[in-house]
Amino acid sequence: MDSCLFCNIIAGKIPSNIIYETDTLVVFPDIHPAADIHFLIVPKEHIREIGKIGLPAGKAGEDRGKLLTQIYRVANELVEKNNLKDSSYRVLVNGGKAQHIPHLHFHLLGGTWRKFV
Repeated sequence: MDSCLFCNIIAGKIPSNIIYETDTLVVFPDIHPAADIHFLIVPKEHIREIGKIGLPAGKAGEDRGKLLTQIYRVANELVEKNNLKDSSYRVLVNGGKAQHIPHLHFHLLGGTWRKFV
């Protein structure tokens, strides 16, 4: 989608500091961090919101299930890598009016909070 900020980052049309990438997702720092550590875990497939992820029967459902598993596996790797395991951190998804970018993404936040999310 040409008008989607995250699709343009994924396509390399908008520069970003991608810190992790697989065949199905990318991770980069939030440009308006709410905590010392604030990463966005973004599927490469344009899925508008969490309610649109669906888990249809068959291969498509298996792929979406694998995507969700991979998102949480990557989040756990980042927790370990950033020494958050024994401190406070959150993995969250905004929806509705709280979702500012219409492309599904997961926030990993840790360390000192700068503002309430």
